[in-house]
Amino acid sequence: MVIKVVIGSKNGKSLQQELNEDQSAALYGKKIGEKFSGNEIGFDGYEFEITGGSDSSGTPMRRDVDQTGKKRILAIEGTGLKKKGHGQKQRKTVCGNTVYEKISQVNIKVTKEGSKPLGPEEPAAEEGNAQAPAEEKKE
Repeated sequence: MVIKVVIGSKNGKSLQQELNEDQSAALYGKKIGEKFSGNEIGFDGYEFEITGGSDSSGTPMRRDVDQTGKKRILAIEGTGLKKKGHGQKQRKTVCGNTVYEKISQVNIKVTKEGSKPLGPEEPAAEEGNAQAPAEEKKE
């Protein structure tokens, strides 16, 4: 299955990238908080850390659930939970902290920069084409 990766950089900007089957398979088995080389997913020279994600139904991954698949937990606060009141516990369905086949989105952050910039390169604006007047009609 294809995984969408959301990459958060140190300058506060993020980038979304879809990985192909081979690149997605490189992430299977990795856990939240684990660091890996960017060469595995096509970003040479970078190093990333997994910070979270969600499965195909939108269920969030949670760091303290050590498994693959979904689980209903009794929680007070944390990922995937809206606080109802002080000290109240809620039953909530979450995914485990390990990336597996049904995970559709993985959030990662940059821990080591590579030589090339992450995002698409912006074309340099040419002075003549930026504000060229429209052609007039000749009769």
